[in-house]
Amino acid sequence: MAALEKGLAVIECFDAAHDKLTIAEVARATDLSRAAARRCLLTLTRIGYAEFDGKFFRLTPRVLRLGHAWLASTALPQLVQPFLERLSEEMHESSSASLLDGHEIVYIARSAQRRIMSVGLSVGTHLPAFCTSMGRVLLAWREPQDAQARILAGKPRALTPHTVTDIAALMAILANIRQQGHCIVDQELELGLISLAVPLFNARGEAVAAFNISGQIQRTSPQQMAERFLPRMLALQAMLRPLIT
Repeated sequence: MAALEKGLAVIECFDAAHDKLTIAEVARATDLSRAAARRCLLTLTRIGYAEFDGKFFRLTPRVLRLGHAWLASTALPQLVQPFLERLSEEMHESSSASLLDGHEIVYIARSAQRRIMSVGLSVGTHLPAFCTSMGRVLLAWREPQDAQARILAGKPRALTPHTVTDIAALMAILANIRQQGHCIVDQELELGLISLAVPLFNARGEAVAAFNISGQIQRTSPQQMAERFLPRMLALQAMLRPLIT
């Protein structure tokens, strides 16, 4: 199954900033030899998951089948989507839900009122967990050793002048989030962006996902965001808990 692992690593090295790659670039991104990277790329091309123009490889839309297979077999995105839409309509701000994926979060549902980031957000988007509200919520409900290992694996770096990267400071923030039950991130992911998140628990009390409301600092302060949005979000959290298995 090592070949499967290598093939998936090759698929994952493509992103918005690297939509086309050479064999050498794929080899560097995946720590594979050029020969192994070439074999993976040629196999993906043969079965329709990639295409080659003579210099660069690109993924094809067929890759979407992999994500659709998970979405179609998992009830959580379909369950939370209408709740997020209602929340966004009531609060007039964008809302999202995500899961923890290694040292990142992956968006599984979203309702956008307006574009709030320079980078477009949609289902499947990955963002660093350590500096996002949903990521910190999900890390806060992991064992501290696991949370720390995930943060370090992502090699945290400052994305804005406000980004906290010190591991001791981050662990203290996570402990406080666990105690208060929610998280506000103020301009640590992108300047001007503020976000409030709470965990989504299943019927057994396990934090299986998180959801948030995001907005612009010009329209709301951290205190205003908590006062305005948190009661409605906690009510939604309680409403969803018995529905999540």
